[in-house]
Amino acid sequence: MTDVFCYPVLDVLCPMHLTLNETGHITHAGPTIQKLRVDVPMVGQRFLEVFAVKRPRSITCMEDLRRAENLKLHLEMRDPPRTELKGIMVPTSGHEGNVIVNLSFGISILDGVRDYSLTNADFAATDLAIEMLYLVEAKTAAMEASRRLNLRLQGAKIAAEEQAFTDTLTGLKNRRAMDTVLARLVAGQSSFAVMHIDLDYFKAVNDTYGHAAGDHVLQSVARVMVEETRETDVVARVGGDEFTVILPDVRSDDILRKVGRRIIDRLEVPVIFDGHECRISASIGTVWIQSGERPSMEALLSDADVALYASKHAGRARQTFYSPELRQAANAGVPPVGRGHQSG
Repeated sequence: MTDVFCYPVLDVLCPMHLTLNETGHITHAGPTIQKLRVDVPMVGQRFLEVFAVKRPRSITCMEDLRRAENLKLHLEMRDPPRTELKGIMVPTSGHEGNVIVNLSFGISILDGVRDYSLTNADFAATDLAIEMLYLVEAKTAAMEASRRLNLRLQGAKIAAEEQAFTDTLTGLKNRRAMDTVLARLVAGQSSFAVMHIDLDYFKAVNDTYGHAAGDHVLQSVARVMVEETRETDVVARVGGDEFTVILPDVRSDDILRKVGRRIIDRLEVPVIFDGHECRISASIGTVWIQSGERPSMEALLSDADVALYASKHAGRARQTFYSPELRQAANAGVPPVGRGHQSG
């Protein structure tokens, strides 16, 4: 059997083989090794002009290469991407001086598959590279499945955390979220304000038109409060008809007066439900914390309640700023009056 009749067999058993003649020219290239230089036929080129021998380092010419018969060769393609290959050379039985060089990617199999878009069809069926490719594909599939699962779990965690901090009826933050934000602001040094808002006459809406009407009014109130505050402000529903607005980085009480006035004015506009006019208003108690002040969260919320009670007692539909005088009046059982601190 001559060498030429061996080519179809070698192409199946060793798809990454090369045959060289006595001058070191490539006379045949297996289908897979040729894919590494798809635009340039390897046949006719000198082996050592296509491949650099990295080890053994003593090989510099074809005569040296022939003396490396049956030795493991460490090669590198001379053209980019300079793929590293392993090889072994054996003489043929058909023509004196002809040799067969069988090549493989070795541990660089993954780089080879990626760089040249190879598939399992490019390797011999018995090549262990196939097993490695299967393992890599299985690992990749498992990692992708794990990644997708982690994304779903992360999304579920975020959704659960968001739900835990959200009032389901209005979509506003809830008391738990308010406590978290206030704790952070109290621990800081910047100025901020807290508005405690209670709806006036809301019980009459529930009693007259039912809880569905009340829910509709609460959702309308939530929308108004969000529209009349900044994106950086936090609006929370902390009770049935009680709301808290947290306003970070407040520089003047005039801003707070304007925000409170807008909320009060808009909430006095009747809310239509099932053809009925639902009329409410809002009373506000406001505490403005100056830069550097460090009140406790309990004291802060208590001060806001005192200011809110002053607004209620003064006739509702107004905003009262907290002052120590309001606390003293409340402790003495005297009806609180926020002198010079009401807007309404």
